[in-house]
Order: sequence, then C-alpha cells, then structure tokens
Amino acid sequence: MTVAPERPAIATRRGRDLASEQDFRMLADFCADEYGLEQGVADRIMDQALALAYVMGTTRAGDVMAPSETVDPGWHTLILHTQWYEKWCTEQFGYFLHHAPKSKMRTNGLMQDVKARIATEGFEVDERLWPKAAECNAPTCCGDGPCC
Repeated sequence: MTVAPERPAIATRRGRDLASEQDFRMLADFCADEYGLEQGVADRIMDQALALAYVMGTTRAGDVMAPSETVDPGWHTLILHTQWYEKWCTEQFGYFLHHAPKSKMRTNGLMQDVKARIATEGFEVDERLWPKAAECNAPTCCGDGPCC
C-alpha cells in the first residue's frame, strides 16, 4: 500500500497584505469615515478593493471587471488617494490603472466572474461583499434570471 504524501495547504492571499499596515489603516479609516461604515466593515471592503485592483492591474482586465456596489466605496477610496494609488499601481503592476465606471453593468454574471477572477489569483473572497445584483433596470438587465 502506498500513501500519497500530504501537500501543504496553500495559504490564501489577502488584499490588505498588498499595503503596509499603516497604509491599510489610512485607507480603511478614510473609507469608514467617508462612507459612514463601521470600522470592521470598512476593513473588509478595503481588503476586497485592494485584491480587486491588484487583479485588474496584473491581469489587465480592468475593462471587464467592476466592484460590487458594496466594494465600490473601497475602490473609490483607492482612487481618491491619488498620490498613494499612483505609486501603489506602479509598484504592483507597472502602470496606472484608471477608473472606468461600470456601475450600470453590475450583473449577476459579472459579479460571479469578478469573484472567480479574484479567487483564481489566490485571494480570499468575502462572499458577503459580492452579492448578486439587486435590481434590474432596463437596458442593463442581463437576463440571468427574472432580474439581473
């Protein structure tokens, strides 16, 4: 009888680890204050926003990805800190990842794809922050069910 050697579990990455603790605190505190969020929620949102931005930048998929409505305050927190964000983009993936709003395209299919892309790159996905699209307003209905 042969026994297969155990493979060590691969640690999942966290978005928050893409910034120093001091920088993460600065961003998460701003997100909490600016958007009226509890600190723990703002921390989770910033973690996911950093992972999202990193995946968009490293895979050059910024034109086909978007944050959920819940993660959007974290994405805006990043881009509002222009000097920090520009330096971070350059260090992480070598170019400035511009903001290209797609809020009208937040479909169930898109959110599932974004979550899958983040997970594929090894990041934890906080499922509670990536809900299905809540409303369907023509002409943006995607047809993923009775409502987007």
